Amino acid sequence: MPPASDMPHSGTPALPPRADVVVIGGGLAALCAALAARQAGATVLLLEQAGPALRGGNTRHSRNLRLTHDSPGPLMPDSYTAAEFTADLRRASRGDGDPALHDLLAAASVRLPDWLARCGVRFQTDHLPYSRKTAFFLGGGKAAINSLYATAERSGIGVYLQCGVAGVDPATLSVSLEDGRTIQAGAVVVACGGYQGNLNWLAQEWGPLATTLHNRGTPHADGQVLRALLDAGAQPSGTPGRGHLVAVDARSPRHDGGIVTRVDGFAAGRVIDAAGTVLTPPGETGPPRYSAWGRRVAAGAGGRAVMVVEARRAADLPMRIYPPLPCATVEDAAALSGIAAQAMATALTGMEPPFLLVPVHPGLTFTGLGLTVDTAMRVQRADGGHWPGLYAAGMIVAPQILGSGYIAGAALTVSAVTGRRAGEEAARHAR
Repeated sequence: MPPASDMPHSGTPALPPRADVVVIGGGLAALCAALAARQAGATVLLLEQAGPALRGGNTRHSRNLRLTHDSPGPLMPDSYTAAEFTADLRRASRGDGDPALHDLLAAASVRLPDWLARCGVRFQTDHLPYSRKTAFFLGGGKAAINSLYATAERSGIGVYLQCGVAGVDPATLSVSLEDGRTIQAGAVVVACGGYQGNLNWLAQEWGPLATTLHNRGTPHADGQVLRALLDAGAQPSGTPGRGHLVAVDARSPRHDGGIVTRVDGFAAGRVIDAAGTVLTPPGETGPPRYSAWGRRVAAGAGGRAVMVVEARRAADLPMRIYPPLPCATVEDAAALSGIAAQAMATALTGMEPPFLLVPVHPGLTFTGLGLTVDTAMRVQRADGGHWPGLYAAGMIVAPQILGSGYIAGAALTVSAVTGRRAGEEAARHAR
């Protein structure tokens, strides 16, 4: 089976008509599923919609994962117990998360570093910010993804890029490709994420706010397979119209801007929505984190805002990929932001020009509707039971674990733990 690097980018020739395990997706969850299934002796195909440059999904923009550890080690100081991990998950999910999956995530994360290292991933061990809860990939998520793809190809996994999947027949485990071909699988792992790249779907659920949302990650997260399985009777998890929002620079790309486009430093100035309303009430400093500001900006008029800072406080702003816009006067700030001059003057009462202005939009990291699985990662049916041989992993099941909340490093841990588990179970079923 030719490795992806040897195949033309225009298609996927010589795609086998059958495999023990077919993995749909190409990010961390999919790669962990494929490697785990291959290690268990299964023949494996991995079908990734993206081409070589964008393979790897949102993991390309990530850098650390949350891990249970009972004592200090080379990757993290101090300790972070399973009980602390599950407590953090339950608090973040606000009661919407599945306790059984919380327990699984915390327990299984202990073994992740050694297993990922055996799969070629390297971790950073020096010059780190203090974090007793998360470990950092050496070179970030892109480096980890590249290592896992190299290991997958050396292991004999059939990696097919630019191979879009239209749907899966959950009863027969037949995988339909967008070009009309089909593959028969002994087991299927769906690990293709949410639908934050599908602007039409977002508009149906988010309404006018969808016009200002930026998809921070891969444009290939179109939710096509998720939609097909929900239509076929899969049990949903999470809530339509929800997702993990952060504040991003409005000048960033509509898709795939990644971590470098987020906006920080809100305590240095004032955040004003499209109607001229100050989103931090007087006498209140407001939430300092970009994640909280994503939700606040989304809830404001027009689903957009500007952060205005006195130029003398420029040093209080973190470094950013887009420089703040200089405004000599209140009128300049109003003109740049499209906010009425009088409303801007009222909002900036007590602040002295010149100003610096940063336009802010909500950025969507992942959506809040997915599939329901059991602890073996079997996709559950809405009428009860499950489809034998159909598994799901990664951010397509994250709503069941995280609800509408989030904690740092959780996405990669969800992806790696559920991906590995789904791959092992799929291989067992296929045999």
